[in-house]
Amino acid sequence: MYDQSLQVARSYRPLRNDPESRIRQLSIEGIAFAREHEWFLADQTILEAEGMCKDLEYAACGDVLRARGIFQSERGRFSLGEQSYLEALAFARSRRDHLLEASASLNLAWIALQVNHFDEAVDWSESAYRASIQLGDKDLTEKSAGNLGWAYLGLGDFDRALALFREAEQQSVRLGNTRDELKWLTTVGYVYQDTGELAGALEPYHRALVLATELNSKEDIITSLELLSHLSIETGKLNEASSYLQQLDPLVRATENRLDDLDVMLAHGEIAAARHQDQQAEAAFRLVENDPESQISMRLGAEHELAKLYEGRGNLLATDHMYQSALLTFEKAREQLKNEDSKLPFLANATPIYDDYIHMLVAEGKVDQALAVADHSRARTLAQGLGLDVPVQPAALHATEIARKANATLLFYWLGQTQSYLWAITPSQIHLFPLPAKSEITATVDRYRNALLGPDDVLASSNGDGRALYQMLIAPAGNLIPPGSNVVILGDGALTQLNFETLIVPPPHPHFWIEDATLVSAPSLYMLASAKTSSGLTGKALLLGDALSPDPDYPQLPKASVEMRRIERHFAAGQKTVFARQMANPAAYMASNPQQYAYIHFVAHGVASVTDPLDSAIILSRANSTDDSFKLYARDIIQRPLHARLVTISSCYGGGTRSYAGEGLVGLSWAFLRAGAHNVIGALWEVSDDSTPALMDSLYQGLEQGLPPSSALRKAKLAMLHGSGSFRSPFFWAPFQIYTGL
Repeated sequence: MYDQSLQVARSYRPLRNDPESRIRQLSIEGIAFAREHEWFLADQTILEAEGMCKDLEYAACGDVLRARGIFQSERGRFSLGEQSYLEALAFARSRRDHLLEASASLNLAWIALQVNHFDEAVDWSESAYRASIQLGDKDLTEKSAGNLGWAYLGLGDFDRALALFREAEQQSVRLGNTRDELKWLTTVGYVYQDTGELAGALEPYHRALVLATELNSKEDIITSLELLSHLSIETGKLNEASSYLQQLDPLVRATENRLDDLDVMLAHGEIAAARHQDQQAEAAFRLVENDPESQISMRLGAEHELAKLYEGRGNLLATDHMYQSALLTFEKAREQLKNEDSKLPFLANATPIYDDYIHMLVAEGKVDQALAVADHSRARTLAQGLGLDVPVQPAALHATEIARKANATLLFYWLGQTQSYLWAITPSQIHLFPLPAKSEITATVDRYRNALLGPDDVLASSNGDGRALYQMLIAPAGNLIPPGSNVVILGDGALTQLNFETLIVPPPHPHFWIEDATLVSAPSLYMLASAKTSSGLTGKALLLGDALSPDPDYPQLPKASVEMRRIERHFAAGQKTVFARQMANPAAYMASNPQQYAYIHFVAHGVASVTDPLDSAIILSRANSTDDSFKLYARDIIQRPLHARLVTISSCYGGGTRSYAGEGLVGLSWAFLRAGAHNVIGALWEVSDDSTPALMDSLYQGLEQGLPPSSALRKAKLAMLHGSGSFRSPFFWAPFQIYTGL
C-alpha cells in the first residue's frame, strides 16, 4: 500500500539531532516511489539519503543501499540492482545486522531469478530462509519460501515448487499480506499451467487479478493480465486473449520494463500464429528472440513458436534449423548451472521442444535422426559427470553398432504428450513403432505397479494391465527379440519405474517376460556406445551392513546378519572387507578407498527422497553424534570414484522414486553409476527381509560360476519364481533391477 506508506512516512518529523531517523524515512519514501514507478521522485529521495551516508557511519545506511537496489530492479536494471544488494549484504555482515543480511539475500535471490540463474537463486533463497527462521521473521520466511519455489519452478522441479508456493501463500494469508498473497496465487497458477492442468491455473490467476485491482498495484495488474492472456491463447480463446492484451498495452507503455514489453510481444505473436497471420507472428517472435534483454524462457518460447510456424508452412529446412537453435539456447542455459541438484530437473524446460521436434522428424520419415534427438535428451548430467564429452547438439548414433556391441536388442522409448514411440534396435536394423500417448501409458503403469504390490497373484488372475503393457510396449517388436536373448531397456518417464520382467506374455501360455529374455536397464544409447569393459580389478568385495539401529524409524533388520554371512562365503578371506554393526557407517565407506573393489554390497535400510533425490541415503550405523552421521547420501556417493563391476543395494528403494526428464529414476542406483560403477542392482519398491538373503546368495553363486551380473540376477529370480511358497510372487523377486552404465 504505497500511497498510504508515503503518507505515514511524510507525516513523521525527525529531530535535527536524529539523522538516522531521517535516513530511514527517506529510504521508505524512496522504495515507495520506486514501487509506484515514480522514477524521478524515487531517485531524488534516495540520492538525498545517500548524501547523508557518504561515510556509512549510521546503521540505517544499509537500508539506503537496499532502497537503491529496489529502485534499479524495478527499472529492470538487474546488474545495477545486484551490485547495490551485494553492497547491502557486505554492510549487514560488517555490522552483524542479521535482518538486513536476510533481506539482501532475499533480494539477490530475486535478481538471480530475473536473469534465469536458478541455481544461484536456490542458494540465496535458502540462505534467506534459514536466517529468517532464526530471526523469527515470518514475513521474510514467507518471501524466502516463495522465492525458493520460483527457483525450483525455473529448474523444472514442479512438485517442490508447488509445495513452497502453497506454504508461502498460506503464510501470507495468516500475516494479512495481500500483495504477497496474490503473488503466490499467481505462482501456484504457473505450476498448474506448466504441468498442463490449465483449468487449475485459471482460478488462482483470476483471484490474483482481483487482489491486484483492489490494491491498485500496477505491477501485479500487468502480471495477472499477461498470465491470463497466455492462458487464453493456450486454451484457444483468442478473442479473450486479445481483450486482455488491449488492457495491457497502455499499462506496459507507461512502464520502462522491457521484459513486460517482450512478454506482451510474445503473446501478440502467439495470437497471430493461431490466426495464421504468419508474417505478423514471425516478426513478433524474431523480435523476442533477438532482443538482448529477453529471458531464456522467453527466447526458448519464441524459437519454439518459430519452429512450429515454419513447420506449418511446410518449410522443413527452416523448421529443423529453428529446433536446433532452440535446443542450443537451452543447452547454453543449462551449462551455466553449477550443481547436480539444479541440472537434474532443468531438462523439463526443454521437454516440449524435444517432443515436437521428434514428432516432426518422425512425420518426415527421419527415424534415425528422431532417435538421435530423443537420446540427446537422456542422461546428460550422468554422462557429463562421468567425464564423457557429450555433444552440444544431436549427433549420429550408429545405433545398430551399439546393439552389436551390447549383443542385445535395444528397446528405446519416448513418451510424448500426444504420441509415444518405441525404437527397436537390433545389430542389423532399426524399427520404429508408434505407441499411445504418455498419459495412457503412465496410467496403466501406475495401476500395474499397485497390483504388483498387492495381495493378488497377477499371473494367476491374468492381470489385464500386465498383459496390456506387454501388448503395448513389447509385442510390436516381438519378432525382433529371439527367445533367450539379451534386451536393454532405455525407458522414459513412468517406464523407469516399471520392471519389464513382470509383464505378462499373453495366452496360450501366459507367463512373465523374464522367462523369455535377460533384461537390463540403461540410461542412454550414448552411454552404451561409450561403455568400457570392466576394469582389471580382482574379485575383491566390500560388504557393509547389519548396522546398529540409529533411530526408531530404522529398526534392526532381523535377517541382515544372515545375508551378510551368505555373501561372505562367496569370497576368500583376503578378498573381502567387511564392515558390520558399529563399523558399518558412512565414514567407513568413504575412507575405504571404494575404487579398489570389484564388488560392493550394502545390507541396510534405504530411503529415497522424492523432493531431492540426491538426499536419498543408505542407512548405516552412527559414525558420530551428529544428527545424520548414519546416512550415506547419494550426493556423497558421487564424490568417490568407482570402478566396480557390480554395486548391489539390498535395501528399500535403492533405485529411487523420482524420475527427472532425461535422467530416468534418480536415487542411489543413479548415484553409483554416476560415481563410475559398471552395473548397479537397486530396488524399485520395499524389499522383503525374509526372501532377500536367499536371492542374494543365489546371485553371488551365479557370479562365481562366471555369469555376467545380469544373467546371475535373472537366474536367482527364476529360481525363486519356480520355487514353492509365497516367494514365487513378483513382489519378492521383481523389486531388484539391474542398471548398466559404463
